Amino acid sequence: MKDRLDYTTGARRFAIQHPLLSHAFTQAGFWIVAYMLLAVIVHLASVNIALSFSITIETSLWPIILVGAITGFLYGFALGLLDYFFDKQFFRNKSLGKIIILKSVMSLVILILCFNFLRFVLYDAIMAPSFSNYSPVLSEANWINLFLIIVIYSFFMILIITFIIQVNKKYGPGVLLPLLLGKYREPKEEERIFMFMDLKSSTSIAEELGHIKYSGFIRDSFMDINRMLNLYNAEVYQYVGDEIVISWKINEKIENMIAVQFFFACEEQFKSRSDYYIKNYGLVPCFKAGLHMGKVTAVEIGEIKRDIAYHGDTLNTAARIQSMCNQYDKNFLVSANFTKASKWNELFKTEELGMIMLKGKKIPVGILSIEQI
Repeated sequence: MKDRLDYTTGARRFAIQHPLLSHAFTQAGFWIVAYMLLAVIVHLASVNIALSFSITIETSLWPIILVGAITGFLYGFALGLLDYFFDKQFFRNKSLGKIIILKSVMSLVILILCFNFLRFVLYDAIMAPSFSNYSPVLSEANWINLFLIIVIYSFFMILIITFIIQVNKKYGPGVLLPLLLGKYREPKEEERIFMFMDLKSSTSIAEELGHIKYSGFIRDSFMDINRMLNLYNAEVYQYVGDEIVISWKINEKIENMIAVQFFFACEEQFKSRSDYYIKNYGLVPCFKAGLHMGKVTAVEIGEIKRDIAYHGDTLNTAARIQSMCNQYDKNFLVSANFTKASKWNELFKTEELGMIMLKGKKIPVGILSIEQI
């Protein structure tokens, strides 16, 4: 389990600290593998054709694989960079149809540039010297046919790689590989922090806005919360109606205080966009939250729809703590166990609410409220 956790933590940390490079290197990695595979296929096909005509081709496979790896890196890295910038700045409010068309045009332009680099630089520098007796001169028709092969192959690989990337986004950085290796098939114990954030006065807001506008309100609220995730090393466990569950894996690199800072950062994010919310919905979102930490088990569940689920009393306790916010008229409640393990500073003030018997529990839980000073 330690290897999986170290890999996952490292991948998440790199994605958080270097989101642009993480996106670009992820694309580059997939395309390196894809074009290396294409290089092997082209080489074997060429050898097979040569054997059919009793022609000897004295060249090694490795220069072709190297050319495929270099081309894949250039294509994937460039595609990743453009994807990142366009998704952040341009594609956010565009329809799916326009996004597909624009991305297809972008991919084709990058592919043409990479192909010309292969044709006029890599072929002469790497592939031509690998032929033992002579360097064959490829005609314009040869290059056109090779380009068509690459375009058709790349089209189908884009579908596969896009699917893999979307799955990776669903589970978060560093989770897909352990999932494919079956690390979640059996329950694995982890120590985590869970925060249940629920929209305050959701029923009255839904009645006031109507279900269509209310859905837009929830969408925008969750988008603003998501903008804070990378800054505070947080991950979304699940969305349930107007509730979002946030999680942190506890390790020596993560201070528990970061979970508290995350909640107030979300509040500040809502305030900074208050003009937008007032203009479009007539109110600014306000969330209440319950926080608890402890051991849980992570396991892959489902057949028709697979997912990674966390089980344990830690989640139940965090949810129950959040449910007490209305009773005590507080926005943010945490367990006493959490505060004992945290390093508090002068940024926050706490108020002990005492030992409270939460619904479904047999032993009272110490609860505190947290507010900014």
